[in-house]
Amino acid sequence: MTTESGAESEPKQQQGKGGKETKGKSAEHFPTTAGHSTPTKNNQFEEDLSSTRSSNSRLSIKSPLRGVKKLKNMLCKVSLLDGSDYTLTVDKRARGQVLFTKVCEHLDLLENDYFGMTYRDVENQKNWLDPSKELKRQIRSGPWNFSFNVKFYPPDPAQLSEDITRYYLCLQLRDDVVSGRLPCSFATHAVLGSYTVQSELGDYDPEETEYNSDLRFAPNQTKDLEEKIMELHKTYRGMTPAQAEMHFLENAKKLSMYGVDLHHAKDSEGVEIMLGASI
Repeated sequence: MTTESGAESEPKQQQGKGGKETKGKSAEHFPTTAGHSTPTKNNQFEEDLSSTRSSNSRLSIKSPLRGVKKLKNMLCKVSLLDGSDYTLTVDKRARGQVLFTKVCEHLDLLENDYFGMTYRDVENQKNWLDPSKELKRQIRSGPWNFSFNVKFYPPDPAQLSEDITRYYLCLQLRDDVVSGRLPCSFATHAVLGSYTVQSELGDYDPEETEYNSDLRFAPNQTKDLEEKIMELHKTYRGMTPAQAEMHFLENAKKLSMYGVDLHHAKDSEGVEIMLGASI
């Protein structure tokens, strides 16, 4: 009589009614449960990961802009010594030195230590632009208008290295004379005026006797002054503009108010006076 081994008899013993395996029933639950639960977690993880990547992608696009401050350029108008205007734009957070350097480059001016920039405050008082401070901290309100001026008058203009430096110094002194900031006698007005004409127009031309009317030499210019200027101008034939400017400076530096910067002020009784500071 043959006896079935345990390994071969187990399938028969596991069969129930209808020939169905009872172990198969219990085995169906685990794979089914695993089949539904595990993919659900994976899908959720992938969705979370996708969402995180999408979020990081959006941050990677926007975050660089958050750390960058937009530059705001301001339009600056600079009145030059020859009466023209120079317009340029600068970052309002830039320091005063940036604006000053750009103006000097525009003028092709190398000996710039004698010059500076001025502006008017809300009370219309003249102020020197501080090159070490930001522009926005100095110009509180209103348009950004500046003037390019001589700040330090050299005691001996002959020591200047370049003709263009002497030319701009002449322009400043001409303005000082015409505005009355540099008081002169009639004779000095005539001498300075004659060198100005020689520098600007060259040798005297007898066919152009009214040329002086287009140039200003004094606060209260008269016909007598123009005739005296013309008389002196006739004697300068052959003098170059650079030579005329040097003669102009040699005479201007002898004036008592040469290099004195005048400021409006009030005394103890509230009366407006002018104070002069030697610079």
